Amino acid sequence: MITTDRTEFRAALPDGGRLIGLDVGTKTIGTALCDAGWSFASPAELIRRTKFTADKAALAAIIARQQVAGIVIGLPLNLTDGSESPRSQSSRAFARNLADLGMPIFLQDERWSTQAVERQMIAEDISRAKRAERVDKLAASYILQSAIDALTAA
Repeated sequence: MITTDRTEFRAALPDGGRLIGLDVGTKTIGTALCDAGWSFASPAELIRRTKFTADKAALAAIIARQQVAGIVIGLPLNLTDGSESPRSQSSRAFARNLADLGMPIFLQDERWSTQAVERQMIAEDISRAKRAERVDKLAASYILQSAIDALTAA
């Protein structure tokens, strides 16, 4: 199941469980994990993209090792009007290619994730080189935290 509907995704995980958040880029995949109670998201590993089969194997290994129950993938919508873009279609295709892992997949609006993370790192006076190393993992964490906040909202 791949959805943008948080109610549908929540219903697919009635007992909660760890989630993995993904910020899918052309060169890297930032990952983040949350606790089983969906309280907080933390940056995890950075996967350097190669061929999709290798990328998927790396993700499957993290999912198995961390006992993940569901996947949250950032959906890059257009900043101005929220419409879909070629990057959105790329994220949807990535999700379809992960569907055979047998887990619910939630596509989370990620319009402001990278900008928010960049602003925070600049405010913390982190060097440009270190920001480049960390931005995708932190963006994945931001995406996952946004999703779990929406999923647990009353």
